[in-house]
Amino acid sequence: MRERFQMSRASSQIRAVASRLIAHETAGHKSSAAKTAAIFPVAEKLRPHLVMLMGNGGFRALLSRALALANAEVLWLRAVHVKADGSMEGSEELQTRIDPDDFMEGGVALLAELLGLLVAFIGVSLTVRLLRDVWPTVPLNDSDFAKGQK
Repeated sequence: MRERFQMSRASSQIRAVASRLIAHETAGHKSSAAKTAAIFPVAEKLRPHLVMLMGNGGFRALLSRALALANAEVLWLRAVHVKADGSMEGSEELQTRIDPDDFMEGGVALLAELLGLLVAFIGVSLTVRLLRDVWPTVPLNDSDFAKGQK
């Protein structure tokens, strides 16, 4: 039997890291609205580091590809777009109409795809180093990314 080709680069381990990063950013926020609002800023915190690595156009392309991959899993993400400066638009109005758990799922899917693409392009070690620079208190190791990768 042939193995089904999957476009997603996000293994369950990478999804767990994405969830951990979002949880870290939402720690201390009591309301579900505040927790939900922190989902996309996780990618925004990565932006200056990734722009330094690959330029604004490279970051925009990477985020656009991650969004396209996540769209296949979370349909409401199709209403979100990456602007020319690399920021995202469309999530603010969706946040008020979508169940907070569904919104959180979309954020995890998007961030996991972004992390999966980073692993594919720059490798596990550099991805972990980059994340440690941004989130030094979040426990991460190479095995969080290496398991389940082909």
